[in-house]
Amino acid sequence: MGTKNQTDVSLIGKAFDIAALVDYQSGAVVSRTIIERNTGTVTVFAFERGQGLNEHTAPFDALVQIIDGEAVITIDGQSINLKDGEAIIMPANRPHALKAEGRFKMMLTMIKSQEA
Repeated sequence: MGTKNQTDVSLIGKAFDIAALVDYQSGAVVSRTIIERNTGTVTVFAFERGQGLNEHTAPFDALVQIIDGEAVITIDGQSINLKDGEAIIMPANRPHALKAEGRFKMMLTMIKSQEA
């Protein structure tokens, strides 16, 4: 989608299976942004076994919802195992990472605003 203030128009006003929006791909991380605004994004990811995101920080809070499989998410050095149906908030400006022990899919909701 690339441009801010976009929505995947193929999904508007229709029921859809979130996990079916992305397919697993051998040795890769696949993503599909379904909403992109200046104030935040909603992106669905599929991680193949062994894939992940290295430790990093982000200036905004993010909500991760596991929609298929299991993941290990590390926040401030503490590892948390999450499974299908579970969610976690990754707080702004704190180091975090994701790792696929087996393959998993997640929906990431990033809120791009700062508290006053």
